[in-house]
Amino acid sequence: MNYEENDTYGIYKANTAGGIGADAGQGPGPALMGAHTLIGNDVVSHSAELLGEVKEIMLDVHSGHIAYAVLSFGGFLGLGEKLFAVPWSALTLDTMNKRFMLDVQKEQLERAPGFDKDKWPDMANPEWAEGIHAYYGRTMYSL
Repeated sequence: MNYEENDTYGIYKANTAGGIGADAGQGPGPALMGAHTLIGNDVVSHSAELLGEVKEIMLDVHSGHIAYAVLSFGGFLGLGEKLFAVPWSALTLDTMNKRFMLDVQKEQLERAPGFDKDKWPDMANPEWAEGIHAYYGRTMYSL
């Protein structure tokens, strides 16, 4: 699934003829996107290897930042899948292929700190957040 398929409000419809952002005067383009439309988008490595999909987007309501994308990886039909919080800044939107890119290989994601859908970490814990940002080589945003 991709953001155009999730677009129930027609956010991106005005840009479909020339691709997202083709006409800067119509629609928000790739600079502003609906959070709901990004849920379910594939995430691939720079070598186009499928790493998972976006399951949730975590907002820091105090600062107004998008803190993390929660990705699913592995499992079958939702069973045995592992979830990962990836700093939003580690993802790049690939508008040509309508997916996200993450600059890690599958093996690095397999070793990443993850969690079970029934046991989420305390993402507001600064020590946890610093560790996740460090793992993906990202600077922690200001709280």
